[in-house]
Amino acid sequence: MATVADILKHKGNDVYKIAPDANVYEAITAMADYGVGSLIVADDQNIVGIITERDYMVKIALKGRSSRDTQVKEIMSDQLLFVETGHDVDETLAIMTEARIRHLPVMDKGDLAGLVSIGDCVKQVSQERKAQLRYLTDYIHDKYPG
Repeated sequence: MATVADILKHKGNDVYKIAPDANVYEAITAMADYGVGSLIVADDQNIVGIITERDYMVKIALKGRSSRDTQVKEIMSDQLLFVETGHDVDETLAIMTEARIRHLPVMDKGDLAGLVSIGDCVKQVSQERKAQLRYLTDYIHDKYPG
C-alpha cells in the first residue's frame, strides 16, 4: 500500500508559505501565482496555520470583507492536522474526509516535508487500482506461467 512519501516522491516537497501578518490579498495572489489551493502560514520557522481558497471564499468574499484590509491570521485555520510521511494514503484520505479538509501538511521527523491534497491522494489510489486491475486481468488471461 502506498504512503504519503510515495505521493511526495512524484509531486515534490515544495510548500508555499505566507506570514500571518500578510494581508489576504497577498495570500490569494500567491495561491494564484503558484497554482495551489492553500498556503502554510508560518511565523519564521513555526507553522501557525493554513489558509485555503475556501477560507477566502467563506470568510472574505461571502462576508463582503476586504482582502487588502484583512490579515491572514484573522481567517486562517489554526487547528492543524498533520500526517507523517509513512501514513498510508487510504488512511490519509479518511482523515481528510472525516475532518472535511482538502489539504494536509506532511511531517517527517518533526520537519515539514510537504503538503498533500485530497486530489493527490485520490490520484495515487486510482493509479494503484489500475495497476491491480491490469495484474488481475493478465492473471485471468493466463499471462503468467504457473
